[in-house]
Amino acid sequence: MARNLKTARSAAERADADVKVRATVEQILQEIEQGGDAAVRGYSQQFDNWAPESFLLSDQDIEAALSTVSKADLDDIRFAQTQVRNFAEKQRACITDLEVETMPGVILGHKNVPVDRVGCYVPGGKYPMVASAHMSVVTAKVAGVRSVVAAAPPFRNGPHPAIVAAMHLGGADEILVLGGVQAVAAMAIGTETIAPVDMLVGPGNAYVAEAKRQLFGRVGIDLFAGPTETLVIADETVDAEICATDLLGQAEHGPTSPAILLTTSEKLARETMAEVERLLRILPTADIASQSWNDFGEVIVCDDDEEMVAEADRIASEHVQVMTADPDFFLARMKNYGALFLGPRTNVAYGDKVIGTNHTLPTRKAARYTGGLWVGKFLKTCTYQKVTTDAASALIGDYCSRLCALEGFLGHAEQANVRVRRYGGRNVDYAVPTAKVG
Repeated sequence: MARNLKTARSAAERADADVKVRATVEQILQEIEQGGDAAVRGYSQQFDNWAPESFLLSDQDIEAALSTVSKADLDDIRFAQTQVRNFAEKQRACITDLEVETMPGVILGHKNVPVDRVGCYVPGGKYPMVASAHMSVVTAKVAGVRSVVAAAPPFRNGPHPAIVAAMHLGGADEILVLGGVQAVAAMAIGTETIAPVDMLVGPGNAYVAEAKRQLFGRVGIDLFAGPTETLVIADETVDAEICATDLLGQAEHGPTSPAILLTTSEKLARETMAEVERLLRILPTADIASQSWNDFGEVIVCDDDEEMVAEADRIASEHVQVMTADPDFFLARMKNYGALFLGPRTNVAYGDKVIGTNHTLPTRKAARYTGGLWVGKFLKTCTYQKVTTDAASALIGDYCSRLCALEGFLGHAEQANVRVRRYGGRNVDYAVPTAKVG
């Protein structure tokens, strides 16, 4: 039976914080819907001390930002975007249109239609997440999205040059220097100067995530996302240093980021806990990582690999790093995860920044019902039908008439009846179901 050597804060404590976030976001959204640009500017001034005449960067502004980014950094951005683009293109090639004749004269099909306009949020704050521009903007463009507007918070009272470079090189059509709830609200609701989008994507803090949740329905979203999560599944084939490093590498994201070790080795578990404490004394981001580890870190010891699979599926973590004798055992059996990182040669940071898979992934157990952001999220699979013969129309109409009447929809039934009369040559009374023949 699985047993905990270290536990996290209770769900009740987390719920109290969520209530406060919901109320704050609701008020901001209401004021932006009523006040438009003025409300957006007011909140940007309040939260980011940033209220320019226009939040939209001009071509000259973009060129000025790019000119301050080193060639080496631009080359690295291009390399990462090439990996993301290559994988997204392979994914897109798997998504095909369909047309099939299901019976003589009846043709059914679907087309994969890109969303027209998408808003991509790129987090800033303590960690300006350049990589998020690759994941959202590049993937949307590969999907065929016509118009992509990308937004990121100001950095030191201006646009963050590397984020602007990543947005621009990724193919963004509009770039906003605007952050937080006010950014996603402006993109989703629209203002006097910002045209509304059809879909919002990209990670963010608790307030951005809650804003996306409240805006869902008005616009589409990629997924409901909370603080970054990581789960390390390990056995005695690896050591405490690599386990502790992979746990803290994600714990540094923020003070509420869960980092969990799942292992069959109590010796490794205790050594990893000691190694975490050692690394926290030298890690430059220890102020954040230590709070996350102390409040949200967990260590669970299981009896065998099968029990680790069951526990991992219960946890349904965003990132799952598997470092065991047989990582493919988990690939074959696990069902609930955002992304798997198989073997000690890879890690979550590779996926976050450069390897090519998307880093916008489900959190808070959403992996039970959805995967992460990918090219398919930007496509609407839209069906169509075509009836090409009189005989097929009359035959389908015959069944449809009776099935509509069974539900009491006589207006629906008459849509079928009129075609039975015209194309089948049968005399059917108005708003009466057809009689079954034979």
